[in-house]
Amino acid sequence: MNRELIMVIDQLGREKGIDKEVLFEALESALLSASRKSLPGDNMRIHIDRKTGEMRAYARRKVVAEVTDPKLEISLDEAKALNPEAELDDELDLEQERPPQDFGRIAAQTAKQVILQKVRDAEREGIYSEFAGKEGQILRGVVHRIEKRNVILEIGKAEAILPEREQIPGERYNPGDRIRAFVLEVRRSAKGPQITLSRTHPGYLARLFETEIPEIQEGIVVVKATAREAGERAKVAVASTKRDVDPIGACVGLRGTRIQVISRELRGEKIDIIEWSHDPATFVSRALSPAKVSSVTVAADEAAEVMPAAVVIVPDNQLSLAIGKKGQNARLAAKLTGMRIDIKSESEVESERADAEEARAALTRFAGGATGVVEALEAAGLTTPRAIVDAGRAALQELAAVGDRADKIYVAAEEWLTARAQPAIEAEAPAEPAVDAEPPSAGA
Repeated sequence: MNRELIMVIDQLGREKGIDKEVLFEALESALLSASRKSLPGDNMRIHIDRKTGEMRAYARRKVVAEVTDPKLEISLDEAKALNPEAELDDELDLEQERPPQDFGRIAAQTAKQVILQKVRDAEREGIYSEFAGKEGQILRGVVHRIEKRNVILEIGKAEAILPEREQIPGERYNPGDRIRAFVLEVRRSAKGPQITLSRTHPGYLARLFETEIPEIQEGIVVVKATAREAGERAKVAVASTKRDVDPIGACVGLRGTRIQVISRELRGEKIDIIEWSHDPATFVSRALSPAKVSSVTVAADEAAEVMPAAVVIVPDNQLSLAIGKKGQNARLAAKLTGMRIDIKSESEVESERADAEEARAALTRFAGGATGVVEALEAAGLTTPRAIVDAGRAALQELAAVGDRADKIYVAAEEWLTARAQPAIEAEAPAEPAVDAEPPSAGA
């Protein structure tokens, strides 16, 4: 019996991938639960010899000067007889003379349930420990079933879920398909480890580059940032740690072979590879590729919470290319650089500059040519007639340099705005319908 027990535990440990010590502890706990009638008390424990399989029962008792409960306590004299080094308040494990050997049907069933539960718990903990360290990595699995558009994959001894929101739009899966996915999260749950996968996460794209491109595996080329709209388009910023290695060429491969493999894995997703730069303006300019950029102005805010902004000026014929279809190119560039990007055409900038010059000239006229008044208005943020009208007379009167000119400047600003608005209204008014000639009479 004892030898058979050791063999069963060895076999079970190999099949389930569970440490034998865990199984021994589970069996001891099960036997203790099953023998509550024959071994009453909470101070009992059962020990199984790991080599021989022999079972012994022990009762833990506290060494006291005067015994009040013989089941829980032992006198100091009796303890000294068993262990000469025993002292008061020590706890001794005393072996029972008759360890339990036979169990009833209910006790045996209880032991079985305890063992099975312990084995299941150990299996779950083993699976969690195996996959907990794999967050952010790529796993390969087999599609097992599809539940409410969520794909359940078998990955070794565990199951993982690929939620609908993490699937590339347009992808279709069938049972038996082998697919790769990015480990998004591994967490404990009542039913065991919950492994969530993703094929849309930007990290999946970065891991594919590491897998398919040897220079990235060796650390010669580094993926600095990724941004993607799954199934449509992605941007990847790469840099080289060696001057003589072209990071873009290494990622593209001979005749595009390397990037084509990655694109096919992502169901034809178009991938733009750009070279990363320490200079934010240069990085933004490259991120808007394939559009050509005239200039980039980066305004970094002192507050860390505020995202830095970049104003990008492009030629008129490059504006639609820079923005992209439904703003896709600009969105991806913003995600890649971590900046707010405002794209303007050269003609738009020229128009804004002309409007600013015209507004300043108007302020000079309003102020009667007084430079000090114009400077006071600009210092207060009243740089345009619109700003003056919006601020109101009270704001003008508070400026010492303006003085009694406040009413005159305010009225002039209102008239200027009215004059500017009139041509626009006339341009928007529908033209009067042309009067048709009278149809010829029937007798004509």
